[in-house]
Amino acid sequence: MPIGETIRPAAAAAAPKRQGPTGFTLIELLVVLTIIASLLMLSLPRYMRALDSAAQTVLAENLRLTRDAIDKHFSDTGRYPDSLEQLVDKGYLRSLPLDPVTDSTQTWVIEGPATGAAGRVFNLRSGAAGLGLGGKPYAAM
Repeated sequence: MPIGETIRPAAAAAAPKRQGPTGFTLIELLVVLTIIASLLMLSLPRYMRALDSAAQTVLAENLRLTRDAIDKHFSDTGRYPDSLEQLVDKGYLRSLPLDPVTDSTQTWVIEGPATGAAGRVFNLRSGAAGLGLGGKPYAAM
């Protein structure tokens, strides 16, 4: 080894020297943002359709369960209930059903019995305007 030469560790000799600040360039950031925006544009419509489908499924199930409770009330008492609250008070339902399309328990359209039977609630329909995913009106479910 020549005189005056210093010994450097091998790791220090192999490490590249940094020149100037490091980071991402504006072009790199724009490319990444463009890719993220493209992925969102592809996935967002599917997500919204899945939300609509879930709301429609919940609506159909709430209608089925509430109609079943109305029938059970009629079988037990021989008359239809006077209100949906009466089904809750007598234990046929735990709570008023939610219309997931309108996000309310107060928008149900109540139909009375056509045969002249006692009571006011024979059937109920959704009060939501518009069509479901199958093209069928919410009110006709």
